[in-house]
Amino acid sequence: MSEEILINVTPQETRVAVVENGVLQEVFIERSRRRGIVGNIYKGKVCRVLPGMQAAFVDIGLERAAFLHASDIHREDASEDNGEVAPITELLCEGQELLVQVVKDPLGSKGARLTTHITIPARFLVYMPHTRHIGVSQKIEDESERSRLRQVLEALVIDEPGGYILRTAAEGAQQAELESDIKFLKRIWQSVLERARENNGSRLVHEDLPLSMRAVRDMVTPEVEKIRIDSNEHFQKLSRFVRKFIPELSSGIEYYSGPRPIFDLYSVDDEIQKALQPRVELKSGGHLVIDQTEAMTTIDVNTGGFVGHRNLEETIFKTNLEATQAIARQLRLRNLGGIVIIDFIDMVDEEHKRQVLRALERSLEKDHAKSHISEVSSLGLVQMTRKRTRESLEHILCEPCPTCNGRGTVKTPETVCYEIFREILRESRQFEAQKFLVLASQSVIDVMLDEESASLADLEAFIGKPIKFQVEAQYTQELYDVVLM
Repeated sequence: MSEEILINVTPQETRVAVVENGVLQEVFIERSRRRGIVGNIYKGKVCRVLPGMQAAFVDIGLERAAFLHASDIHREDASEDNGEVAPITELLCEGQELLVQVVKDPLGSKGARLTTHITIPARFLVYMPHTRHIGVSQKIEDESERSRLRQVLEALVIDEPGGYILRTAAEGAQQAELESDIKFLKRIWQSVLERARENNGSRLVHEDLPLSMRAVRDMVTPEVEKIRIDSNEHFQKLSRFVRKFIPELSSGIEYYSGPRPIFDLYSVDDEIQKALQPRVELKSGGHLVIDQTEAMTTIDVNTGGFVGHRNLEETIFKTNLEATQAIARQLRLRNLGGIVIIDFIDMVDEEHKRQVLRALERSLEKDHAKSHISEVSSLGLVQMTRKRTRESLEHILCEPCPTCNGRGTVKTPETVCYEIFREILRESRQFEAQKFLVLASQSVIDVMLDEESASLADLEAFIGKPIKFQVEAQYTQELYDVVLM
């Protein structure tokens, strides 16, 4: 399997596409006016303690106060509590200053989520200044390699404060490379402490790398054959960064200067447009319908035009199997997080159910975000969760429809027509008027003068006043005004 990372840079935004075997799998977008803040470290001030929620709101200088739960607060004596979380009032008080790190961007109406368990990532290691733990990524499966890495790292940090996690990229790393990472991380942490001491008040003390550099630091695996970037200025910056911290990648980065936009190479922009649609076509003729709400995401699997060649159960099984791959890709591509409910087509055979679940688990193995899948429920639904740390693709690129206010539907002309009738009745009782003028869209006025003309005549007779109409081309179907004249 071959992977490529494409980086498109403009003054307004940076977009990163992860392409596997010519197919877009993930896309990351960072706009210069709305840069994500996950990983940033702030000096914050507690502005409110909520004992009932075991949490506090912390001012870190953003529009909304950020949220810090008691379980995310580091304690020196935590080992003595058997893992129990102490009352928030024992841990924090209003006005207290503390160093915090953002673990979730502000989403919708919610502020950022914070932790005091600070972590600073480098190429091979993640540094944890407040703990002595040494861990190894679960994705490094070879036990002898896990043991080797742990021994090398323990020898390097035997008298050093803080703990480390060996990242997946550390597989095969040598002592000199780990030592270089340790020095880099120590410099970063010293800089954080110095900036935190500089003044009082809420402020940013450490900002994570821009998206193009984070992509190289976090996403590059042995499968990545090439990294292409279409900005010469950012190519030079990225090359310097790679030469300093990831020298083995130097030959894999290239400046793309082709005549076609870089995202046209694998129809990335077309795939992004498809990812904003609720319906996803399957090769077999079936399809998915994905509905994203604030509470959860639902995915419905349908056979559509796929009739199969054997029997109904076999057709359903094949469609569900194909859907597992499409679902895993869409979760990554759309960056759907939180609770996900999947309504596979009902299967009778227990073995088929087991195979579909296993196929879904396998398809999610390449996903960077952690997920947990439950068994098939009594209603035939698969419930799963996927860790959400940033906004979904839809939330970044779209906004609620101003016509329907995000409902996804609009009132029919007939419904609006009856609302207007009620409004005229209401106003005729409250105010004196010679006549009424209705301003509405063409479709609504057409209904009033055609299908509802008899009702209109009855209304005019009842109130004893004439009703006139004026089409407003700029009015949406739900918008209208009743003017007294």
